[in-house]
Amino acid sequence: MKISENFLNLSRVLVLVCAVVFLGCENFTGETDNTADLPGGEKPGDENTGITDPGGGIVITEALGWLETACVKWQPFSGAEKYNVYYKKAGLDGWTGIDDPLIRDYGTYWRADIPGLARGSYSVKVAAVAGGSETGAAESESILVEGHDRSGFAFANGVVPGAYTAEGILRPDARILYVTDSNKNTVTLAVKTGTNKEETFTGLKEILLTALQKGYEDRPLAVRFIGKITAGGFSLDSGDIVVKDNGKNNGKTGYVTLEGIGDDAAAYGWGIRTSRASNVEIRNLAFMLTDSGGKDCLEAQDSEHLWIHNNDFFYGNPGGDADQAKGDGAMDTKKNTWMTYSYNHFWDTGKSSLLGNGVETPGYHTYHHNWFDHSDSRHPRIRNHNVHVYNNLYDGVSKYGIGAAAYSPSVFAEANFFRNTKYPMLISMQGSDIKGGGNGTFSREDGGMIKAYNNYMDSYSSAYFVPWSSANPVEFDAYVAAGRDEQVPPSVTAKKGGAVYNNFDTGSQAEVVNACLVDTPEEARGKVEKYAGRYYGGDFTWTFTGADNTDYNVNTGLKTALQNYTSGIVSIQTDGNGPASGGGGESDGVTAGTVCYFTGNRPSNSAFTVNGNYSDSKGSVTVNGTSYTVCVKMESATKISFSLAGPMTLKLYFGTANDNAAGRKVKINGTNETVSGDGTLVRNLSAGNHEITKGDTMHLFYISLTSG
Repeated sequence: MKISENFLNLSRVLVLVCAVVFLGCENFTGETDNTADLPGGEKPGDENTGITDPGGGIVITEALGWLETACVKWQPFSGAEKYNVYYKKAGLDGWTGIDDPLIRDYGTYWRADIPGLARGSYSVKVAAVAGGSETGAAESESILVEGHDRSGFAFANGVVPGAYTAEGILRPDARILYVTDSNKNTVTLAVKTGTNKEETFTGLKEILLTALQKGYEDRPLAVRFIGKITAGGFSLDSGDIVVKDNGKNNGKTGYVTLEGIGDDAAAYGWGIRTSRASNVEIRNLAFMLTDSGGKDCLEAQDSEHLWIHNNDFFYGNPGGDADQAKGDGAMDTKKNTWMTYSYNHFWDTGKSSLLGNGVETPGYHTYHHNWFDHSDSRHPRIRNHNVHVYNNLYDGVSKYGIGAAAYSPSVFAEANFFRNTKYPMLISMQGSDIKGGGNGTFSREDGGMIKAYNNYMDSYSSAYFVPWSSANPVEFDAYVAAGRDEQVPPSVTAKKGGAVYNNFDTGSQAEVVNACLVDTPEEARGKVEKYAGRYYGGDFTWTFTGADNTDYNVNTGLKTALQNYTSGIVSIQTDGNGPASGGGGESDGVTAGTVCYFTGNRPSNSAFTVNGNYSDSKGSVTVNGTSYTVCVKMESATKISFSLAGPMTLKLYFGTANDNAAGRKVKINGTNETVSGDGTLVRNLSAGNHEITKGDTMHLFYISLTSG
């Protein structure tokens, strides 16, 4: 079936339009969904935008679910000093508040994104804060959140890379670090640097490279990037932010996630590098005009169990060689194993993904549901490794798709979709690679081996593909299997070097390969166009034309658009975790209207540092009609710390059913204070740092701060 250029461009427009109303209906968890697909990929009932009846209150204009995150937008509310945003999963009681940096002003509207949600239906509530009190609260209609596809070799042996669990929620002891363009060098974090030793580090470079490399930190960390973060003035290591381990912690870097928030998080002019790192996740970021010493947007070295997904890769800054006009590598990995690269969008990149660089121990890698969008080559180019390449969309590729080169790599290419792709698969120095007597399209190295099964190629692509056959046992591009479980015979060898396929997919790694949620090529194309890249495709749009299918020069229009790219953020609401302003003023602490309660074993608001034990069996308190059942036990080791931007009134809510808290003591900044008869304590506090510790044993459920 030939897919026309006009049809593909129209489908992109439909995807962008449908993103406004789509609620993440694709089932990524393997559960049955019997609802028939509509032409644009949406399904009946997904048109709910969450718009509420104003009724004199906040007007919610949009509420959407995506992959383990939700988004809500609303019109500015007259007189609002700030906003509080809450979410609630269907069937559960009580609202959970989100951190202030997730709440941003875009001038004509406000937006909040809520990451770390397990699959399910949710409601979101937005309340304005004026004079220290909430007002104008509005609640969205139900929205659906879907789960990420955790497939491939990164998840082998039960590992789930990053700060999130397999269900998509933060790990119990995970910490959050918010990074913006204004605080990238001043954000702080306390990190373990020895046995029973902790130090505070300043700046993202020092936190991720210097502190983690000491090898003692074992607490998961979610680094959340907000808005366009530029290389200007950024303290970097040769142009990169680096996650590195020195081996003291058995190669574990504390389960780190580097993630963008919303649809406009961009690493602008800088890159990311890992070294000797394990269990790292990198997601929802755009890499634009990267200028790093390693010449790559993202580079992983000597690492394992990395999951790189849902990122947008654009041009890097030009290198010195003729083939580096678009930058060098977009996503290069060397000396790694147990890796998954999924749902990434490569926009006209030159050298998209090099896998393996010289002699190294063969590892295991998975590429799935990536969109190679008018990119040139290396999709991927593979040395050494055992690689499952499935369900990727090759769309107007101008040089070649999958390349198997030196050191005997084995590549299983399954159910990919090739449209207008020159040389869908190449084995070095044979077949199409040297057609017409050339010296090789991409490496001139010894060849590896490719097993292909159930791939779709349009007429343009298939004209550049030569399969193995008994009549053509030498000059072939891949061995085309009759079934995915078919083994490639040892008699099928590479022309140069004699490499054979090692059948890892049906042998030692069959369990991992068979656990992958493989779609048909047509289904994969729809998923990729809908989900690849950042949240709903990101805030950057560009439409390629038919002329771009065979042109591997820099697209001057696209590059100019990247050079002129700006985020629409006017300001970022802060929560005391360092300056986090996008232009609307900075804060040295929490502001009036801030609340904190407890969910599982963590505070709902990261502005509060809580050391202590939690319980969900000590009764409850009700605040503004909402019941809160999780508490912190006030014990000798309990300490709750926070900082205030100005004078405020503190109100603490203690349990009464089990505690009879009236008349008991709690220490505020080391001084005993007495709880009133209704189980609350109210005190006026000045600006600065404050601490709540044990006076008597009881249970704290809720904290509020209002204008003092």
